[in-house]
This record gives sequence, structure tokens and C-alpha cells, in this order.
Amino acid sequence: MKKNKHKEMTISEAGAFYDEHDIFEFGDDREVSDIKFVLQKKKYVGLDAKLFKKIQSKARKLHINEDALIQEWLKEKVG
Repeated sequence: MKKNKHKEMTISEAGAFYDEHDIFEFGDDREVSDIKFVLQKKKYVGLDAKLFKKIQSKARKLHINEDALIQEWLKEKVG
């Protein structure tokens, strides 16, 4: 019997992963009942729509999601 390998990922990471992959690629289509998510508290802020479009464009070029790019920029700025 194969040992199951578990990888923790955020809901956002899981969403991004399955945007790129089909669940049936893995050949194991058994029902899973022990999925656990680690939820993080977040605060959402409003952005101008034009500014957000620019951020989306930059994020696509860097192959990361907008949230990750904004987090990275804010961490650099705030410290």
C-alpha cells in the first residue's frame, strides 16, 4: 500500500493549483474526508479599479496571484 503524502496549502494555493490541474490527472479518485484548511485572518482594502488592473497585469507577468504580489510589496514598504 502506498503511503499518502500530505501537503498543507492555503485555500488560495489549492485554488490556484486546481486551476492548472485536473483532479483526475492523479489516478486516485477515492473520496477524501479528512481535508483540513488552515485559515488566516485577512483584512481587505479597497483599491481603485485602474490601479488593480495594473497590479493584475504585473502579477500575470510574474506568474503569481495579485494577493501575493500586493503582500510582497507591502512587506517591502512597511518592513
